[in-house]
Amino acid sequence: MNGAPRALGNPTALLIIDVQQGLDAPHLGARNNPTAEQRMRTLLAAWRERAWPVLHVQHMSTRPESTLRPELPGNAIKPEVEPRPGEPLFQKTVNSAFIGTSLEAHLRGAGIDHLVVIGLTTDHCISSSVRMAANLGFEVTVVEDATATFERVGPDGTRHSAQAMHDAALASLHDEFARVTSTRAVLDELRARGSA
Repeated sequence: MNGAPRALGNPTALLIIDVQQGLDAPHLGARNNPTAEQRMRTLLAAWRERAWPVLHVQHMSTRPESTLRPELPGNAIKPEVEPRPGEPLFQKTVNSAFIGTSLEAHLRGAGIDHLVVIGLTTDHCISSSVRMAANLGFEVTVVEDATATFERVGPDGTRHSAQAMHDAALASLHDEFARVTSTRAVLDELRARGSA
């Protein structure tokens, strides 16, 4: 990123990525940010109150072992962030929300150049989508407490905690591909604009 991030304003879109039932599966292991969905719901309400653009992304996995396959209950979007009529839904089969979807064309057509990104998971689909958004020239804000991920095992067998994975993913995005901030900071910024 070059220079200070621009203040939030219309048309800043809220991009909600892969908040799906299948990501509650126990076999995925320990997750950080247990209140992330509550933060997502709070931010979604703030965007809807202002009638700002809200965009949803749903992962339609093609992997046989995935809980996010279209024919499975786990593919469903969680009720906290279910799309409303008129809110675009982009369905993807890979990590980035920009590959194989019309998301970029939609943003260009709507004149949207700033995204506030929330959802799951920080080091996979959030990171991939944010990096590509920045490379395409969009300004990106990632809300650290409205995202979350799972513990991972490295190639050497070392287990990395969910919080460590989350923190490392955000550290690698911040000031290079995005501004990383908190739900409270975003809400404060909205209030400071006199829009609350």
